[in-house]
Amino acid sequence: MNNSSVPNTDGLLADEPIKTLKVNNSTVTLLGTAHVSKASADKVEELIATGKYDAVAVELCPSRYKVIVNPDAIAKMDLFEVIKKGQASMVAANLALSAFQQRMAEQFDIEPGAEMRVAIKNAQAAHLPVMLIDREIGTTMKRIYHNVPWWKRFNLFAGLLASVISNEKVSAEEIEKLKQGDVLESSFSQFAENEHDLFRPLIGERDEYMSARLVKECQENNYQHILAVVGAGHLPGMAKQLVEQSVNDPDVTIATLDTIPKSSKWLKIIPWVIVALIVTDFVIGFSRSPDIGTAMLIDWIVINGGLSALGAAIAFAHPLSILTAFLAAPITSLNPTIGAGMVVAAVEVYLRKPKVEDFNRLRTDATTPKGWWHNRVTRTLLAFILSTLGSAIGTYVAGFRIFEQLTSS
Repeated sequence: MNNSSVPNTDGLLADEPIKTLKVNNSTVTLLGTAHVSKASADKVEELIATGKYDAVAVELCPSRYKVIVNPDAIAKMDLFEVIKKGQASMVAANLALSAFQQRMAEQFDIEPGAEMRVAIKNAQAAHLPVMLIDREIGTTMKRIYHNVPWWKRFNLFAGLLASVISNEKVSAEEIEKLKQGDVLESSFSQFAENEHDLFRPLIGERDEYMSARLVKECQENNYQHILAVVGAGHLPGMAKQLVEQSVNDPDVTIATLDTIPKSSKWLKIIPWVIVALIVTDFVIGFSRSPDIGTAMLIDWIVINGGLSALGAAIAFAHPLSILTAFLAAPITSLNPTIGAGMVVAAVEVYLRKPKVEDFNRLRTDATTPKGWWHNRVTRTLLAFILSTLGSAIGTYVAGFRIFEQLTSS
C-alpha cells in the first residue's frame, strides 16, 4: 500500500488532517474531523462536492446512525422489553452520555456530530452509498466494562450517574480535548480517573474495527475512491493499520472485536457463594435458638429491603414501587438470577406507564437533573438502578450484621 498525505493546495479548508492511502485496488481518503467543529462539517461538504468519491464511510454504528437520521426513534422504545432484557443500565448510560454531549452543545452553541450529518445528507444527495464502519456503541460499552478492573466499574458507573445530576459547566479545556479527539473517549474521560483502561476498547479496537470494515468494502465492492469521515483521534491509528496491512482477514477481525468477553467464572460464582453463606448462617442461627434466627431474619429484611426501598424512594418511584422494593429485595438477593431492580422497574412501568410525551421529551429531559426525575422513562431507569444498588449494598451490610450476631451469641 502507498501512503501519501494530500497537500492542502486545492482550495480546501486547511485545518483538518487528511491521508490518502491505497487499499487493495481502491483509494481511501481518511478525513480526520472534530466532532464539534463547523469547519469539519464544511470540509466534508466541500470534499463530497468535488465529485472525486464514489462512496462515503462514516464513523457511525447502526444505532448512532438511526439517532441521527431519526432523532425521534427513541419514542418507539418498549421500556418493559428493555427492562426484561436487562438493558436498562445500558440505556441509562447512553442517555447519560447523550446528556453530557447535549450540555456541551447548549453551553458552547455547537452540535456534536454535525460533520456526520453533513456527510450522510450530502452523500445521499449525490447518490453515493453511505457505509457505517464503526462498531455498535453497545458492544463498545460492554467491552469497556469488561476491560475496566471490577473494582473500578462502580466508579465508572457512579461517575456517569453523577454527570446527570451535576450542574457544573463543561470547561474550555474539555471542549478543546473533544475537538482534538473522539466524542466517546472525551465523554468517558469525564467519568474515569484512569483512561488507560478505556483506551483499548474506546480507541485502539475501533481503529482496528473501522480499518477492517474499509478493507472489507474495498475487497467486496468495486469502489475506486472512498471518503472515510472519522474523528481526528482515529486517523493515526487507522492510517497505521492500513499502511502496514495489519488487517489480513477483515471478517475475522470484525468478528473478534464484535465478541463480548465472558466474565470470569469466579465472578459468577461469588454471588452464589454469598447466598450459600447467608442461608447457612440462617440455618445455624435457628438451630441455636428461634430467637436468634428470628432476629437475624428481621435484620435481613429490614436492612436489605430498607436500602432497596430507599433507592427507589430517591428515584421518586411510586409508593407501591417503593413497597415492592422493600418486599422483593430480601427475596431476590437470595437468587442472583433476578434482581430487585427488575421487579421494581416492572411495577413502576405498570403503575406509571410512560406517555408519548415522555418519550418525545426524553432527549431534552435527560440533559437536566429535574428532567431525569420528572420524565417517567428516566425515572423508571433511576428506580431500577438505585433500588438495585440499594439491594446490593443491603446484601453485604445485612450479611455482616448476621455474621456478627452469630459470632457474638
